[in-house]
Order: sequence, then C-alpha cells, then structure tokens
Amino acid sequence: MTKTVTAKDLKNRTGDAIQAAARGEKIVVTLRGKPVALISPLNAEMLEKQSLRNMKVAWDDIEKTMENSKPEFESAEEAMNWTRRRT
Repeated sequence: MTKTVTAKDLKNRTGDAIQAAARGEKIVVTLRGKPVALISPLNAEMLEKQSLRNMKVAWDDIEKTMENSKPEFESAEEAMNWTRRRT
C-alpha cells in the first residue's frame, strides 16, 4: 500500500510516517503537489547496501577533501565548531 503526504504534513507527523513504514507501507512525499521523495521499509539487503562507513574513514575523507580544496577552516572539526556557533 502506498500513501501520499505533503512535506508539511511529514514535518508535522514524522512519527506517523515512520510507523507506517515499519508496518510495510510506502509513503510518497510531495512538495508543491509534485512527488519528491519515497519513504519505504528497509529489508536486510537494502540496509547492508546503505550501511554507514566507519566514522574514522568518513572523517579522513572529509579531511582529505578539505586539504585539496583549500577551505577557510584548518580542519573538519573547526568547520563543525563554527557551524555550531551560528544561530
């Protein structure tokens, strides 16, 4: 079964959408009347394909990218701290 929800409804009722996905339902999210996303249940195979990288590996990739792009921050940690201070 597939449901459709607006982005605004999803924002206000995220828990309901997650529970529906847990029951096996698919939810199409619309923005200004156009479908933009699909929330669907996960199976073991999908979860394995989408598994998160080890945090150290991810941070190493971020640091390497920052070294190559010459950003205004010295490290990923400095950039994160800067974003956290923003209001």
